[in-house]
Amino acid sequence: MSMEARLDLFANPVFGKALRHVNAAGKAVTDSSLPATVQRLVEVRASQINGCGFCTDMHTKDATAAGETAQRLHLVAAWREATVFTDAERAALELAEEGTRIADAAGGVSDEVWANAAKHYDEEQLGALVTLIALINAYNRVNVLVRQPAGDYRPGMFG
Repeated sequence: MSMEARLDLFANPVFGKALRHVNAAGKAVTDSSLPATVQRLVEVRASQINGCGFCTDMHTKDATAAGETAQRLHLVAAWREATVFTDAERAALELAEEGTRIADAAGGVSDEVWANAAKHYDEEQLGALVTLIALINAYNRVNVLVRQPAGDYRPGMFG
């Protein structure tokens, strides 16, 4: 496999225009009361599930730069068996998994998973979680589609 993207997204005018809108939607999540730690964990987990190397690289590095521990980042993929996450974080990770694996789950996101998230997050935070899960899945799909190479991301490089 080539280590060069199939399409130069950064030079593509259509993608550039669309990206500005997606990034604006992302700012609504960043500016919400959903804890930043939860946002980073959700981004990492969805990116792992979708096999997006670029996003996994970016979000693990951003989480590290924000003070997340290596132990917790190493355990995100196995969060069910890990004792290092809060009940609220676990609820968000479970919602992120079911929201990411829609095609694998005949019933979509279960009532139990939604109710568990709703125990830990208020309406604003649930709106932010739903938005974040949708956005990270969109970013994952774009980067997987073009085979965006992973490993060179530096925290803050996109402003």
